[in-house]
Amino acid sequence: MKALLLENIHPEGIRLLTERGIEVETVRGALDEDELAARMAGVQLLGIRSKTNVTRRVLDAAPDLLAVGAFCIGTNQVDVSGAAERGVAVFNAPFSNTRSVVELVVAEIISLARHLTDKNAAMHAGVWDKSAKGAHEVRGRTLGIVGYGNIGSQLSVVAEALGMQVYFYDVADKLALGNARRCETLDELLEVAETVTLHVDGRPGNAGLFGAEQFAKMRHRSLFLNLCRGIVVDHEALRENLLSGHIAGAALDVFAAEPKTAGDPFVSSLQGIPNVILTPHVGGSTEEAQSDIGRFVAIKLGDYATAGATTMSVNLPQVVAAPELGEPGRGRILHVHRNVPGVLARVNTVLGDAGVNIEGQTLSTRGELGYVITDTVGVVGPELVERLRALPETVRLRVLDAG
Repeated sequence: MKALLLENIHPEGIRLLTERGIEVETVRGALDEDELAARMAGVQLLGIRSKTNVTRRVLDAAPDLLAVGAFCIGTNQVDVSGAAERGVAVFNAPFSNTRSVVELVVAEIISLARHLTDKNAAMHAGVWDKSAKGAHEVRGRTLGIVGYGNIGSQLSVVAEALGMQVYFYDVADKLALGNARRCETLDELLEVAETVTLHVDGRPGNAGLFGAEQFAKMRHRSLFLNLCRGIVVDHEALRENLLSGHIAGAALDVFAAEPKTAGDPFVSSLQGIPNVILTPHVGGSTEEAQSDIGRFVAIKLGDYATAGATTMSVNLPQVVAAPELGEPGRGRILHVHRNVPGVLARVNTVLGDAGVNIEGQTLSTRGELGYVITDTVGVVGPELVERLRALPETVRLRVLDAG
């Protein structure tokens, strides 16, 4: 079995896959659609981060592909529905770098409130600017969090521990942690928050979420941060509000167009503006987070490849599977199918007609798909496999053999 890992996946992930007997090929940076499609022949497992897009064309060029691992939080760069249609599982790491992002947000809020980047630049230029003008504590100030998911909610707790008053807005009904207060609308949050930070996902509906209209509704001399997705913010509108002084400072870690590899040139209209922090999409890039992500996603890919487990898959029905197939002479049939009545009965009829005894069976459904893992006693030969594959509801069929 072969895995192709792009974008500097942490060595921990490579190690864990290699220990499973999987051949691992690595690529330092991202690949565009043409490059990736050309590399997919014979690849069963694909590992990416945020810059590589797994499109339908890439999936069409990957008949052997079993699973995609997004070694990051989001999966918007993957056509998850197209993968599901082909029985390709998609996994991500929704929790592993949460703390790293939260810590960077807090560091940047404090840095902006104290104008630390400007003070630092002046010192490097030989200017001793010992002044409290424009510098503020964050204690007692109001923080508005847009998007109250894993990152937003943890940020809420940490910010409150610093003495900040926390407000949040989310399109879903989320439980407020601590003393955080929920806002019914984004406009309501913008009226009260002195610092606004965005933590929404990259779904198409969030593109352009924050533009000139929203900046105009923010409080005068407030702070703005975006560490979620570059497409969410209109950078030209932000630039205008920074230059006019309406926004006192900003920190951005994500951009609509980002360089593919480290060392490539970067250009932004926000460069050179005082009290603006620009970082190269490193919110989750700590050694601890990348090691945790590498370990988490590699285990999910390995468990699916060698045992069929889909726990925490974002697009296939979730089925827990024992890691061991048992003694020789036993097998495991992994059957992804369309979720219509009677499929399980037809599968079992085929097995019964072939004299294969079912030792254990687990079924789960998700939307239009079903997934059943069947542990068997008896030989699952080529003829039986073809009969199962020929069922009209079959999407993807794999057979694992204990030897």
